[in-house]
Amino acid sequence: MNQMNIADVDLNLLKVFEALHDETSASRAALRLGVTQSAVSAALRRLRDVYDDQLFIRTGRGLAPTLRANQLKPVVTDALNKCRQSLAMVDPSGAHFEGRSVALGLSDDFEMAFGRRLMASIRERAPGLRLIFRQTHSQIVGAALMERSIDLAIASGGLADRLLSRRVLGEGSYLCLADAASLRPGQQALTLEEFIAREQILVSSGGIIGMVDEGLSSLGLTRTVCASTTHFAALPYLLKGTDAISTIPAHAAEAVAQLSGLALLDCPLSMPRYPIELGWRTSAQMDPAVMKVREAIEALFKDSA
Repeated sequence: MNQMNIADVDLNLLKVFEALHDETSASRAALRLGVTQSAVSAALRRLRDVYDDQLFIRTGRGLAPTLRANQLKPVVTDALNKCRQSLAMVDPSGAHFEGRSVALGLSDDFEMAFGRRLMASIRERAPGLRLIFRQTHSQIVGAALMERSIDLAIASGGLADRLLSRRVLGEGSYLCLADAASLRPGQQALTLEEFIAREQILVSSGGIIGMVDEGLSSLGLTRTVCASTTHFAALPYLLKGTDAISTIPAHAAEAVAQLSGLALLDCPLSMPRYPIELGWRTSAQMDPAVMKVREAIEALFKDSA
């Protein structure tokens, strides 16, 4: 391995490394940094010399990071974030957020319900800061935070790791969605008998058994799940023109109904409420950009309460 001294290294290379790892493309990294693709390629050659590793290997889907690159990413990002924090200390105006991105992990129910308002809040609080919405759920969100593929997360569980901090944003409840054409005029609710008589579409990260099935089981009842999807956004296409219904978190049901014209119905089954939590990696000093997004999320849920 090459013997390196930090005095001999151009620290601008670290910005190129971060951009390449995030974008997995030399051309996209160049656009992000405002330089030419040839400059990024030249910087990558120098990075390979510095770290004595290929770092990024060309594949059919772009540049894939090597094991060494994945090991370096959190260290490099932490170092750059310390530099960004130092600039924030002397530039409280917010101009230091230009070109910065914060990755927020959340499932698409939260993205549909709160994403647009969060974008507007960030535009006001931190001009120039960009949000990256990344799909996650309670079973994988903790690992995603620890692996630093996301900076913050909104989830309904999965944040109990001792190295993670969390704050309860509120409580969630459930509503049903159905094609209005399948209901009686003015109908706003289903009886329990009508509920279990209809085919149902489950939204789940895996399997065909959900909380509704557990609740029905306690009453000695069952339902017919005709399909299961991992995306709330698919429901308008799956429910329209059918007699099926879907029971989903109320914030998602309201967002879907508003845009799709599907009917909202009270759930005839007593469903438990659940905590909605904001999670982040515990650290002595948080990146100011991440703090801005965290503050915006907390304010958004407070206003929605």
